[in-house]
Amino acid sequence: QEQLVESGGGLVQPGGSLTLSCAASGFNLNSYAIGWFRRAPGKAREGVSAISDSGGSTNYVDSVKGRFTIFRDNAKNTAYLQMNALTPDDTGVYYCAAGLYGSSLKPGSYDYWGQGTRVTVSS
Repeated sequence: QEQLVESGGGLVQPGGSLTLSCAASGFNLNSYAIGWFRRAPGKAREGVSAISDSGGSTNYVDSVKGRFTIFRDNAKNTAYLQMNALTPDDTGVYYCAAGLYGSSLKPGSYDYWGQGTRVTVSS
């Protein structure tokens, strides 16, 4: 059974950092692009970052450029989202997704979704 599992969320103070992980099981992540999405309280789901299957192409929403870095380790069947300089606006549930179309921030481009990990940025 194909599955994505996110981890690494938690409570962090403004200015802090977290690294989220997205581990795949039941399928080979090497052939898929990975997207990270978030849903903030009271807001629509938002594409945050994406990376192509090879890792050669990345994409970021403007609000996280220069602060977040997406990368992957295909040998571990895992993708990551390193988040620095976090602000309260980054609070939300973060989801990873896998799809066959490279580095898109559109949810419709993805076929498999994880259950999400919660990130709370607060002092």
